[in-house]
Amino acid sequence: NKFARVWIPDPEEVWKSAELLKDYKPGDKVLLLHLEEGKDLEYRLDPKTKELPHLRNPDILVGENDLTALSYLHEPAVLHNLRVRFIDSKLIYTYCGIVLVAINPYEQLPIYGEDIINAYSGQNMGDMDPHIFAVAEEAYKQMARDERNQSIIVSGESGAGKTVSAKYAMRYFATVSGSASEANVEEKVLASNPIMESIGNAKTTRNDNSSRFGKYIEIGFDKRYRIIGANMRTYLLEKSRVVFQAEEERNYHIFYQLCASAKLPEFKMLRLGNANNFHYTKQGGSPVIEGVDDTKEMAHTRQACTLLGISESYQMGIFRILAGILHLGNVAFTSRDSDSCAIPPKHEPLSIFSDLMGVDYEEMCHWLCHRKLATATETYIKPISKLQATNARDALAKHIYAKLFSWIVDHVNQALHSAVKQHSFIGVLDIYGFETFEINSFEQFCINYANEKLQQQFNMHVFKLEQEEYMKEQIPWTLIDFYDNQPCINLIESKLGILDLLDEECKMPKGTDDTWAQKLYNTHLNKCALFEKPRLSNKAFIIQHFADKVEYQCEGFLEKNKDTVFEEQIKVLKSSKFKMLPELFQDDEKAISPTSATSSGRTPLTRTPVKPTKGRPGQTAKEHKKTVGHQFRNSLHLLMETLNATTPHYVRCIKPNDFKFPFTFDEKRAVQQLRACGVLETIRISAAGFPSRWTYQEFFSRYRVLMKQKDVLSDRKQTCKNVLEKLILDKDKYQFGKTKIFFRAGQVAYLEKLRADKLRAACIRIQKTIRGWLLRKKYLRVRKAAIVVQRYVRGYQARCYAKFLRRTKAATIIQKFWRMYIVRKRYKIRQSATIVLQSYLRGYLARNRYRKMLREHKAVIIQKWVRGWLARTHYKRSTHAIIYLQCCFRRMMAKRELKKLKIEARSVERYKKLHIGMENKIMQLQRKVDEHNKDYKQMPEKLTNLEGIYIYETEKLRSDLERLQLSEEEAKIATGRVLSLQEEIAKLRKDLEQTQSEKKSIEERADRYKQETEQLVSNLKEENTLLKQEKEALNHLIVEQAKEMTETMEKKLVEETKQLELDLNDERLRYQNLLNEFSRLEERYDDLKEEMTLMNVPKPGHKRTDSTHSSNESEYTFSSEIAETEDMPLRTEEPSEKKVPLDMSLFLKLQKRVTELEQEKQVMQDELDRKEEQVLRSKAKEEERPQIRGAELEYESLKRQELESENKKLKNELNELRKALSEKSAPEVTAPGAPAYRVLMEQLTSVSEELDVRKEEVLILRSQLVIAQTVKIPHCSCPCELGCHRPFPPLWLLLRLLESQLQSQKRSHENEAEALRGEIQSLKEENNRQQQLLAQNLQLPPEARIEASLQHEITRLTNENLDLMEQLEKQDKTVRKLKKQLKVFAKKIGELEVGQMENISPGQIIDEPIRPVNIPRKEKDFQGMLEYKKEDEQKLVKNLILELKPRGVAVNLIPGLPAYILFMCVRHADYLNDDQKVRSLLTSTINSIKKVLKKRGDDFETVSFWLSNTCRFLHCLKQYSGEEGFMKHNTSRQNEHCLTNFDLAEYRQVLSDLAIQIYQQLVRVLENILQPMIVSGMLEHETIQGVSGVKPTGLRKRTSSIADEGTYTLDSILRQLNSFHSVMCQHGMDPELIKQVVKQMFYIVGAVTLNNLLLRKDMCSWSKGMQIRYNVSQLEEWLRDKNLMNSGAKETLEPLIQAAQLLQVKKKTDDDAEAICSMCSALTTAQIVKVLNLYTPVNEFEERVSVSFIRTIQMRLRDRKDSPQLLMDAKHIFPVTFPFNPSSLALETIQIPASLGLGFISRV
Repeated sequence: NKFARVWIPDPEEVWKSAELLKDYKPGDKVLLLHLEEGKDLEYRLDPKTKELPHLRNPDILVGENDLTALSYLHEPAVLHNLRVRFIDSKLIYTYCGIVLVAINPYEQLPIYGEDIINAYSGQNMGDMDPHIFAVAEEAYKQMARDERNQSIIVSGESGAGKTVSAKYAMRYFATVSGSASEANVEEKVLASNPIMESIGNAKTTRNDNSSRFGKYIEIGFDKRYRIIGANMRTYLLEKSRVVFQAEEERNYHIFYQLCASAKLPEFKMLRLGNANNFHYTKQGGSPVIEGVDDTKEMAHTRQACTLLGISESYQMGIFRILAGILHLGNVAFTSRDSDSCAIPPKHEPLSIFSDLMGVDYEEMCHWLCHRKLATATETYIKPISKLQATNARDALAKHIYAKLFSWIVDHVNQALHSAVKQHSFIGVLDIYGFETFEINSFEQFCINYANEKLQQQFNMHVFKLEQEEYMKEQIPWTLIDFYDNQPCINLIESKLGILDLLDEECKMPKGTDDTWAQKLYNTHLNKCALFEKPRLSNKAFIIQHFADKVEYQCEGFLEKNKDTVFEEQIKVLKSSKFKMLPELFQDDEKAISPTSATSSGRTPLTRTPVKPTKGRPGQTAKEHKKTVGHQFRNSLHLLMETLNATTPHYVRCIKPNDFKFPFTFDEKRAVQQLRACGVLETIRISAAGFPSRWTYQEFFSRYRVLMKQKDVLSDRKQTCKNVLEKLILDKDKYQFGKTKIFFRAGQVAYLEKLRADKLRAACIRIQKTIRGWLLRKKYLRVRKAAIVVQRYVRGYQARCYAKFLRRTKAATIIQKFWRMYIVRKRYKIRQSATIVLQSYLRGYLARNRYRKMLREHKAVIIQKWVRGWLARTHYKRSTHAIIYLQCCFRRMMAKRELKKLKIEARSVERYKKLHIGMENKIMQLQRKVDEHNKDYKQMPEKLTNLEGIYIYETEKLRSDLERLQLSEEEAKIATGRVLSLQEEIAKLRKDLEQTQSEKKSIEERADRYKQETEQLVSNLKEENTLLKQEKEALNHLIVEQAKEMTETMEKKLVEETKQLELDLNDERLRYQNLLNEFSRLEERYDDLKEEMTLMNVPKPGHKRTDSTHSSNESEYTFSSEIAETEDMPLRTEEPSEKKVPLDMSLFLKLQKRVTELEQEKQVMQDELDRKEEQVLRSKAKEEERPQIRGAELEYESLKRQELESENKKLKNELNELRKALSEKSAPEVTAPGAPAYRVLMEQLTSVSEELDVRKEEVLILRSQLVIAQTVKIPHCSCPCELGCHRPFPPLWLLLRLLESQLQSQKRSHENEAEALRGEIQSLKEENNRQQQLLAQNLQLPPEARIEASLQHEITRLTNENLDLMEQLEKQDKTVRKLKKQLKVFAKKIGELEVGQMENISPGQIIDEPIRPVNIPRKEKDFQGMLEYKKEDEQKLVKNLILELKPRGVAVNLIPGLPAYILFMCVRHADYLNDDQKVRSLLTSTINSIKKVLKKRGDDFETVSFWLSNTCRFLHCLKQYSGEEGFMKHNTSRQNEHCLTNFDLAEYRQVLSDLAIQIYQQLVRVLENILQPMIVSGMLEHETIQGVSGVKPTGLRKRTSSIADEGTYTLDSILRQLNSFHSVMCQHGMDPELIKQVVKQMFYIVGAVTLNNLLLRKDMCSWSKGMQIRYNVSQLEEWLRDKNLMNSGAKETLEPLIQAAQLLQVKKKTDDDAEAICSMCSALTTAQIVKVLNLYTPVNEFEERVSVSFIRTIQMRLRDRKDSPQLLMDAKHIFPVTFPFNPSSLALETIQIPASLGLGFISRV
């Protein structure tokens, strides 16, 4: 159909992809194609076959792990799939059915580490990505499961990586199986590789380390499937390389290693030198391999020889022989004539060869130039030509090397041989692949013959597997037509075959290569279709092999097949004085087949044949003459029998290019090798049948989308049948098996197309609906937005209109006022203009009028003055005339009046009238006089004022006068001075002129100086500016550097802090690993001891355990140095429990190492821990602890004596009471119910209790006396004459005691007096200091004085406060100490008084009448101690530890009850001061816990229970140790319960180590439980159904992800986590410890999930990322529910979360790359690139990650410094810590349940 994609042949790229541009119709001769390059092409079909081009697989199937998963199985599909995986995904391994195809990357890849081996161990082959480890694991698993031997056949061209693949397979077996003994056989097996590579590998043009021989290594296993040994067989050693190398090639590595090490002292005797000095090592012209140090390689070879048991003497022997071969190659011949030659006399190379080989020089020289011919009657010695001699020399060198090679292989096999019987083996065959060169000879013929046999076996095995699969599924079996190469094999090995004719020609006296070729032509030409003759040659033939046609040149076949070596030369070597040399030729007489070859030939070497033939008399001579071809055929038959007896596994190595370029794919070379190695044949066989196979559940899950709801039935099988019948009409295209559906080639692609079309149609419909919904939603949103916009627009318009109206109205008003203003202004202007005009006009008129008026006024004035003058003149004249007339008239009248007055004066009345006028005048005058008087009175004042003014003015005038006079005098003086000044001015003028001239010159100089200064200033300013700039730059630089330095220092500080924390964790981890290793060694020791016991006392019924369990199980038994010493009494009773001194020395070394680690840990965590303070306080406490004085010891001895006497009295009283009860009492009195009986029994009980108390006191005193044995009491020094040493001992002791007390009191008083003196002195000093400060303060200002006084007062009060606090702490310590002493003394005094009061004779008690008195007993005040007898210790340990079941009795107990009981027992032993009891109890406890964990160490509840109790026991020892750091949270009652006599700090360390071991065992237990669930639950199971579909798979079926019965899901993991958490909480485990366990569990889940994700291409998809993120969210939800989010568990899942996010994010642009780099901080670069390479679309809608994008990621991450390791270490255990967690439970309140069976202990 149109747009179908096809493959078309191409001469350059082999196959090209194209796309149809037009539908194909039957009969079309041309196809219109469009190439991927963008060109169009007309592709012509073959007119004969009319075969259409191969169809391409859907993109979703490209890059599959298994080539058989491809729907279209053909050559281009295989090639393209391999290329995509190799180039794009950087994956070098691919399955092809049962074959693993390995492409050599020519680059070191990080996929072979220990973590990868652990990841593949135990996994199904289809579950993980293809890998050599997967093949090795499959072989190992089938060997153990099927009890059948296995073989791994590795083949390929030279340089394809065969040897490396074989090495990795052997390394895998050595790692996963372990060795059955301590001899480390797996190391020896791996050590054989350097030896065999040095003597069997060489540099060729194709490979720097090419194996020039084939080898088959059998790795032997015992019944537990652990390696016990190995055996090696070699094939086709290329001996011709010893004497000849082509250009750019080298001889075997060992020769160059010897030459490179020639300067070593031990190699001087070999007389070697540079490799270019020897003929056998310089022919290739390339003596050095780049990157290889031959000297170091020599050291590795010698080290491997030593490891394999080849002694130094034998090693030197090997090197002597190899050096001899090199010197032999330098032997030169000179021709005498055409038929004879000679060696120069005293020829140095031959002389050295003879010395090294220990042979006679003359004899060797003779037989190198001659040969012996034997006839029936006589023997001839015949000289040989120079050419023959050279060939004979080379043949001898090759023969010696072949013998040495065989001898080394024998010794390697001897070293790898095991005395234990081999149960099974896995063979690894590393042999040449199919070879074809321009010139092919006998070697290529043998190699291709071997590959024909291997290919036949491979085809038969593939055919057999196909047949078994069909029969197993019960589908009709039809014979598959596959290529059978039996005719080719018959052509080579049958009667009258090529080998048979070659052997027959070798027996002919005059047989040549030409005659043999003619026989071949006559026999097979035109008779066998596989045999052909070249057109242009009569000395060659062509064979049609399974891979290709090969043309062989007949020249040299006979010589190489004959393998001729002169017998006389061998005899000379056999007679050597060098002992090792004859050993090489011992097998010649005994060998079944010879092991020598002719020049340029290869020989097979066989070891331990599967079916050895039985020798017959006289057979040796005939067998010795077997040809190389015959030998090779026999050894090949033996190899095929071995392979046929095993289950084969195939690894085909492909060489991607001939230039050794990394990750470069040459399609031509790859196709050539794929055809040659049988991969395409496998594809063809698969394609011929039903290559695609699906289980019904997988088919249903994948193609559920093609079914309708009505088609889905409860029976999945019937559902699939119904659907397939509808989808595929041709029933021959599929078959229904029992569990699978089988499809023909192409049907899965058809189904995928239907599925893609259906999904595409569904996507279109979904897109249509969603787009419609989105568009409608968008429309509604737009409509709503439009309405909103309209509303706002209309509102806006309305507002705009209203605004417009307002503006219009306003404008109208403005216009009105504006117009009014304009008119008014215009009016005003006009008005003002009018007014101005008017004013001017009126002014003008007014001025005119004014001038007129002025003139008129002036005229009037003139007129007025004129008229006035005229009038005055007239008036004056008139007046003068009138006055004259008046005068004349008045004179006349006066005269008349005078006459009358004279008459009247004479009369009285006249006088009266006059008097009246006079009075008035007098009164007026009087008033005037008064006013004058007033004025007169005021006049003096005025005069006074005026006088003052006058005086002032006078004085002023006088001063002015004086001043004027002075001024006059000064003026006179000034006049004189003026004259002098004038003279001086004249002088000054002269000086001025002179000065001006000088000034001019100075100004000129100043100008010049100024200019120079300005220039200098400008320069300085410029320099200053530059300096300022530099300063600013430097300041800026300094600031930046300071900032950078600050940031750097901060970063360094943070990094150093982190590093310190990491170092601390590392040290803690190292210490805990050391404990683990020690426990493993001790467990090993116990196992060996048990095995020795079993060997001494054999027990039937030994059960074989699985090897994996045996190699991985870890049992804990740990003993400390203290436990060693404490267990001595027990060991004397049980000699079988003694340990050898080796264990103790090992423990001491480990203890020393542990101490060093602790010291290092203390140094690193000085800033983090506060232990130093605790240590200082404990030291201070120990220093303050009073020493035991001799007087107190004497007092204790006195007390002991008194108590012993009291004890005797009590015993006597008890005996008398018993007698009285039994003899004297009446029956009714002594009856059990009588009152007297009860009273006596109560008294007896009290006496017994008192007796027990006395016993305890006696024990305490005895222990104290034992400690003080060294203190001896001196003899009596009293002045008595009795001659006794100690008269009255009690009084003496009391006197001494009183004396010591007085002395102590005297010392204390003296100390107090001294202290008081010191205090007085300090007070004086303080007083002086205060006075000085007061004096200083007085000198300060008031404000400063107040501040200084306040500061001083604060300082003083602070110091006093600190001093008081120190005194208070000391007093608290003293009080506590005195309280303890007071309690002890009070108790002793009370007991002494009681003893004195009870000192009454027993008779008094018996004689007194017995009355039924009820004596009330006081309630006992328990001290939180438990007492037990020493002999009950084992019973205590047995009931409390060994036989306690966590699921039974322990469920209802108080959490940690066993720990509390054990500690209470320890407290009682401490109270008794019985150190032996304490040691014994603690040692038994520790050993019993180890025994329980060893016995039931795989039970999580048991391990959790004892971890919890061990931690609680450890916390109790800390809480009640008496150390202040652990007593902060104690109550006063708990502080009274502290240990008083023993410091158990060392036992705390032992218990801490034990808790670490239990924690590690707990982690391993939960890891073993969780491990099977993680991959299935986190990756494979679809928690969200339908998110991810199952892609088609190939022959290697992976585990189904569809949940069925027995499949683990995420719910299974969560249920298990709930179970773990509930058990730990039920056992009372510390919350911090639970958090650490949960963190470890989540780390295991995350690490295992991520590791499997990185190794499974089928899991790296978008949908799987979504699935993982959902699963992780469920785990986080579980953490939230349990309130454990702060435990750090979520952070351990961060790498997995980021990997899931990486699967889901967009992966196209540079921004995406930047986002990925910033997001994936917890993933390493290798992990990120691996995930991107593995990313595989599940559906066609997803896109692959481009190679350029991955390179962008690598470029961005190249500066990131992280680990190159690919996988996370799933076995990593975080260092555990046990934070101190004190208990609030009071010991005295603890009750012991009867269910524990501890009735023999009592509370105290």
